[in-house]
Amino acid sequence: MDTTPLRESRDFRLLFLAGTVFYFGQMVTYVAIPFQIYTLTGSNFMVGAVALVELLPLVVFGLYGGALADHVDRRRLLIACGFAQVALSAVLAANAFAGDPRVWVIFVIAGFLAAAQSLQRPSREALEPRTVRHDQITAANALTSFGMQAGLLVGPAIGGLLIAYVGIGWCYLVDVAGLLTATALFWLMRPYPHEGETTPPSLRGIGEGLQYALNRRDLLGTYLVDLAAMLLAIPVVLFPALADEVFARPELLGLLYTAETVGAMLATALSGWTSRVHHHGRAIVIAAAMYGAFIALAGLAPSIWVALAFFTLAGAADMVSAVFRSTVWNQTIPDHMRGRLAGIEMLSYSLGPLGGQVRAGFVADAWSVRGAIVSGGFACVGGVVLTAALLGDFWSYDSQTDEHAIAERAARAERATGGAEPADG
Repeated sequence: MDTTPLRESRDFRLLFLAGTVFYFGQMVTYVAIPFQIYTLTGSNFMVGAVALVELLPLVVFGLYGGALADHVDRRRLLIACGFAQVALSAVLAANAFAGDPRVWVIFVIAGFLAAAQSLQRPSREALEPRTVRHDQITAANALTSFGMQAGLLVGPAIGGLLIAYVGIGWCYLVDVAGLLTATALFWLMRPYPHEGETTPPSLRGIGEGLQYALNRRDLLGTYLVDLAAMLLAIPVVLFPALADEVFARPELLGLLYTAETVGAMLATALSGWTSRVHHHGRAIVIAAAMYGAFIALAGLAPSIWVALAFFTLAGAADMVSAVFRSTVWNQTIPDHMRGRLAGIEMLSYSLGPLGGQVRAGFVADAWSVRGAIVSGGFACVGGVVLTAALLGDFWSYDSQTDEHAIAERAARAERATGGAEPADG
């Protein structure tokens, strides 16, 4: 793994640590909320209804947060949203420690948390490229992904232990501590003011962001490939049935949930080579197609151990694709559009899995669990190949020759001259 951005950029270190701590705490709460709702109601429907409560804030505030990130000081927005999440998680903790916890409080706070997180995330993603040199963006993306995957892997495990031994309320307190730490790290970063005049958030501004994304065929390809993977191939909702009904090894269900995360962490740990790649379009297509193929092979696996191996490889392939997708975004999107595009990206990888779970569940009930996984994997491969065939600009994207990458590199060099960003080495 190329750790140069961590060594050379103080602000990237702060942003990396803040993001890692944030994801860790978020995953602890991610485990606690559904468990607490199920404990209080005994209803699987009520557990699933949390996602419906979070959906509207995710869409509305994801788009608005992106437009806001292109107008206000992104660092201040990170801090404000951080304090808001601290207060909201503290309410969850108080409710959990109360003698008679209220389910409606959990639902209301879950919706507000989704809004605050959706407002914050575009600013965090838009700010990251400004903390490192242009030639360090791929390495920075890999490091950020590693920190996120570490939080995704460790957070749920810690959440489960806290629930088992000290109670749900402590999960929320751990999240409060993590959010306070992350917000303090954001506070320590230096300001990154916008270059030139900005416009207040509006529907027109959001529409301009959508139009920009649609007009850039290379960007459009990254979104479509991501959707193909999540909408067609994501198998997570089928893991309980796969472990219990197909392989008759329900005690290994937890390994199915962690296999892709382990693969992603291994891929990022060995990601030093990614900084030397400049044909990012081809790399995304190959990695995304491999993801679909590995998912299909997992569905055909004769034993759960073979399936785990293929799911681990799928996680590694997906992470490679994600690193290069982020690189294309961060190397080519102008700073004044970066927040709005980050909002669109967030919706892409937040809403895709929801549709993917519905597809997988429907096909599994209509056909079989194996059939749903195998068909989804092969459909993903087909969707990726079709996208590459139809969008030549996406397949041929080369960071050394792409006009948008060259223009952004020149703009960053100009900002670096004024001390607004790190200069390329």
